[in-house]
Amino acid sequence: MSIEGKVALVTGASSGIGAATALRLAKAGAKIGLAARRLDRLSEIQRQIGTNGGQAVAVEMDVVDQASVTAGAEKLADTFGSIDILFNNAGLMPISDLEVLKTEEWHRMVDVNIKGLLNTTAAVLPYMIRQRSGHVVNTSSIAGRKVFPGLAVYCATKHAVTAISEGMRLELSKKHNIRVTCVQPGAVESELFEHISDGNYRKQMEALKEQMEFLQADDIAETVLFALQAPARMDIAEVFVMPTQQPW
Repeated sequence: MSIEGKVALVTGASSGIGAATALRLAKAGAKIGLAARRLDRLSEIQRQIGTNGGQAVAVEMDVVDQASVTAGAEKLADTFGSIDILFNNAGLMPISDLEVLKTEEWHRMVDVNIKGLLNTTAAVLPYMIRQRSGHVVNTSSIAGRKVFPGLAVYCATKHAVTAISEGMRLELSKKHNIRVTCVQPGAVESELFEHISDGNYRKQMEALKEQMEFLQADDIAETVLFALQAPARMDIAEVFVMPTQQPW
């Protein structure tokens, strides 16, 4: 199933998995809405896509702000005429023990990882429902299957993403012809580690890179493209993508 000419909204598109996926989908012929708060970074990725013959529009968007999300979706639809693909990728992963009581980090994770996903989904679904087609891809994690010390709240948010994704598939696929895929990566080289304010956990996560070869953002981009290009009769509901050397 070709995505040539399809319109894709990619959140968290300013770096990491989001940027890599935006570039890969553009190479496959999709028109890209690059959504994130860092407009300067989006403009650079937009330039790269244009240089390679693709089409993209930079959309300054804070997924926590429903008005910002709605305006961004409207801008994308006005520019390219529709929204066919939503890649819900924006997320945060600060790490700390619960007893440290970093409550601001907890609430920010819930706001971005869960509410942000719901905000973008709410903004995009009406377009897909009207055209009776679409594909929503949500980024969960191995943390959406297992719980790790220091990651209790993050794991809770990713368990929520996994549950919401399956609920979306059950409600939307048959009734509205909207496919839903939940991508669940293991360790990926990305900016997520930069959100870790706890020094000890930051060192632990960096030390993991000495123990195994992490996945690259391009690996997840290829996985997303694989799901999007599956035959129309097929909904790849979940994809669990792990580094070969990751034991847990």
